[in-house]
Amino acid sequence: MALKVVGAGIGRTGTFSLKHALERLGFGPCHHMVEVLENMPAQLPLWQAAVAGQPDWEAVYQGYHSAVDWPTARFHAELHKAYPDAKFILGYRSPKSWAESFSQTIYMALSDISKAPEQQQAWLRMVTELITQNGIPPGLDVAGLERAFIAHVEAVKAAVPAEKLLVFQATDGWEPLCAFLDAAVPDEPYPRTNDRTEFWKRMKD
Repeated sequence: MALKVVGAGIGRTGTFSLKHALERLGFGPCHHMVEVLENMPAQLPLWQAAVAGQPDWEAVYQGYHSAVDWPTARFHAELHKAYPDAKFILGYRSPKSWAESFSQTIYMALSDISKAPEQQQAWLRMVTELITQNGIPPGLDVAGLERAFIAHVEAVKAAVPAEKLLVFQATDGWEPLCAFLDAAVPDEPYPRTNDRTEFWKRMKD
């Protein structure tokens, strides 16, 4: 099954809301990091292999029509080559607000893996290596995170042709997303989910 839509935006750029939006528009099921966390025995080895340079995209995305968030966003260039007909969505927000959100959620969750439940540690080690490859190693301050975010945005724009790429903020709502995907605009608010409180609740659950 070929991916139709690939999200190139990294975590904390509205990726969980985008997952719900794409599924509402008929592009689901949509892969997101939560799929890895909730299906560790099948998904984790596939992503460990991808991080080690041996991806099997057909196996990773079996049953999915779209994918957003990490781990997918780390491999935007490879996925553009693997799925040349796919449309790409680059989730965006101000670099400063992203850095502040990321530092208080994902970065904090990765700060001391030894304190995490044993069944999550292999997943967290994979995520740490993944985001390090994405230019975000452990130990950056907020200014360093801002620079890393900007570098990712520029890398996506360099890898994906402009006609295949939508730079999108959740605050833009349905209209630009639907225009890009040739989909009808739903008569309901654009999804808003996974703020910091929800993030930590999901991690604890």
